Parts: sequence; structure tokens; C-alpha cells
Amino acid sequence: MKKTLKIVFTLLMIFVMIFTMAACGSDEPAADNEFDLSAAEWSEIVEAARGTTVTFYGWGGDENRNSWLNSTVADYVKDNYDITLEVVGMNIDEILAKLSGEKQAGSESGSIDMIWINGENFYSAKANGLLYGPFTAQLPNMEKYIDLDDPETLNDFCMPVEGYEAPYARAQMIMLYDSAKVTDVPANAQEFLEFCKANPGKVTYPALPDFTGSAFVRNLVYELCGWEQFQTMAADKETVRAAIQPAIEYLKELNPYLWNEGKTFPDSSTTVNSMFADGELLFHMSYGPFSAASGIADGSYADTVKTFVFDNGTIGNTNYMAIAFNSPNKAGAMVVIDAILSAEIQLTQYATLKELPVVDNSKLSAEELASFNAVEIGQGVLTQEELLAHRLPEMPAALVPIIEEIWLEEVVGK
Repeated sequence: MKKTLKIVFTLLMIFVMIFTMAACGSDEPAADNEFDLSAAEWSEIVEAARGTTVTFYGWGGDENRNSWLNSTVADYVKDNYDITLEVVGMNIDEILAKLSGEKQAGSESGSIDMIWINGENFYSAKANGLLYGPFTAQLPNMEKYIDLDDPETLNDFCMPVEGYEAPYARAQMIMLYDSAKVTDVPANAQEFLEFCKANPGKVTYPALPDFTGSAFVRNLVYELCGWEQFQTMAADKETVRAAIQPAIEYLKELNPYLWNEGKTFPDSSTTVNSMFADGELLFHMSYGPFSAASGIADGSYADTVKTFVFDNGTIGNTNYMAIAFNSPNKAGAMVVIDAILSAEIQLTQYATLKELPVVDNSKLSAEELASFNAVEIGQGVLTQEELLAHRLPEMPAALVPIIEEIWLEEVVGK
């Protein structure tokens, strides 16, 4: 009996020792659920992120951006935080469908950490509890480099951000033309109509809901109806229809002078871009403010292509980074997002991708500002100062699909 008890006691002690060594000897980084992330010091968050992997999901159709993320950004977070960045190309509707399915299944730990998002998709994701937050107030570089009072920091398509996403890069609607073929560009919507009448079949825009086509139509709505009323407008279809009626009548008048007489529209901005590059169209629009320089540099555009905007301005918006509600590595995602907000990484984005940076120039050091000012943005573009001076705010995200639906009902083929 004593011998049996001795054996049991020995086995018990061995088990305790093994358990203690396993608990104390682990070198794995602390998981998010091992401390209150929302109350953690930044040093604790960085330590929890060290040695982990962060997945960044977003549209993967831009090879230049993919390369920048997989090299410049990935190298930076690896060298500074020992974080491995995995970039996963996936359309935002698929990302949100995946998160929604995991939400319904009660999944507390998914596969998505960071998300490239904005506008209607942010509105939907936040409303349905698919995002983690608030978290931006904990990021040191938000305070250091971002204008916290900027309307685009506080709101995304008029939807309060409330700390659920951090700015990534700025976009702005611009128009493109070949100065070797066109001498006078339209300064407003009325002159644009006259331009199309003088060049029948040489202008078009992508069919809505293409992102760029939708933004171009909203820009015409702003021109003809004023932008201020839409900032607080209720998402009621008949209210919106009445407000945009002058623009709808304008678009119907425009149709006969468009490519294919406005009976059909190209399926995407990519298609319109190819038609412009091939000389089939005299006019193109883009949400990439420096896209003329990129097209000239890669040989797809003639070196006589130039950029213009309407005198009253064009719509600008900001792309953002959010964190999935069930991200398995929220600490790591926060560290990567903070790194992308740094002046160093924002500078590489500006120089490499020709994207408008989100940093507040007044917060930059003299040396940092000099580096930004030294960037060669390329041929055929407007300066950052000219663009920002002609920048108009987006309208509420909930109005966008309503305008797209009305366009489909009243403009197509009319």
C-alpha cells in the first residue's frame, strides 16, 4: 500500500513539474486575450506583437501596391518589430462575407487581422459588428502625424469613424486628357457637356456601380446641385431623387454624345482606361490623383497626357485600415497600422505609389517635410497643394447606392 502511494505521489510530482515548466518556459508571444488590449500601454502591445504574423486583407488588383506592401512595409515591420506581414488579395465584398459568416457562426478567432476598407463597406461592417475598436487613440503615430480634427480623420463618407479605422492614403477624383489632341479642357459641368457635343462618341464613363464611375456621377451631382445639402441628407430614395433631379436631367441630355450614344457604358474603369490609352477616347477619369504620371512612366499613356479638375473642385476621400472583430492578432495589427502611419512609410507610399499621404504637413519635422517636398511626382499631374485646394468632401455612404439605383433607372439608355 505504501509502495503504491509512493508511486502515485511521484507521478503527481512529475506531472506538476512538467506543467510548471510548460507554463513558465514558453517563449510564445502573449495572446491578445491574456491582457486588456484596450487598456494596455503601447510598450505592452508592441511586446505582444513581437514575433507574430499579421494578415492584411484587401483588394489585390494593384501590383505596384502589392509589391510595396510585400517589400517596403513588410521589411519595415520585420526589421523593427519582428512581425511577419502576410498580404492577402481579396475583394472587399468577399472579405465582409467571410467575416459575416464567422460572426454568425460565433467564431472568436478568425484568419483576418487587418482590412483595407472605406465608405459603404466601412458603414456596413461597423454597423454589423464586424470590426474591432476603438483602437486608434492608442496609436502613437496618430497623435504624432495625423490631424485629429480633420473631417476625414473623424468621418468616412460622413460616417463617424469613432476610432474603428485609421487613415491609409488619400484619393481624389481627377480628369485626364491628351494635350496633343485637346487644347481646351472643361472647367465645369456645362463646359463638359459642350466638350462632349463637340467630340461625339469620344467620351464615356464606367457603368455604375463601378467605384470610379459612381464617383464621377456624384461629382456632377455636386456641380449641378451643390454639395452641402447632401452632407446631412436622410437616406430616403425619393428625397435623394428630388435633390439630384437637375443632375439626372443633365446626364440624360449628355447620353447621345457619349460613346455608343450612351445606350451602354463600359463595365469598369479599367476598360475606360484601356480605351483612353488606345486613343479611342479623349477623356478619362481616375481616383488616383497621380495616375497620369504612372501611366506615362509605364508607357501606357503618351507623355502629352495631363490632369485637370473642375474649378469648383472634385470629390476626395480617404482609404482606411481597420481590424477584424475576431482578429487573432489585434496587437500585431495595431503595430503594423501604426507603422504605416509613420512619416517614413507614408513618404515611401507617396514616392513609390504616387498616393496622396495622410500625414499633416504641419506636424512633420523640417527634415521630414523637406523629404516630402523633394519627391518627384512625375509628368502630367497637379501638385498636392492644387489638389487639396480643390478637394470636396464625400457624401454619406448610405446615399451612394441610392444614387446608383436612380442612375440605373433613369439614365441608362435614355
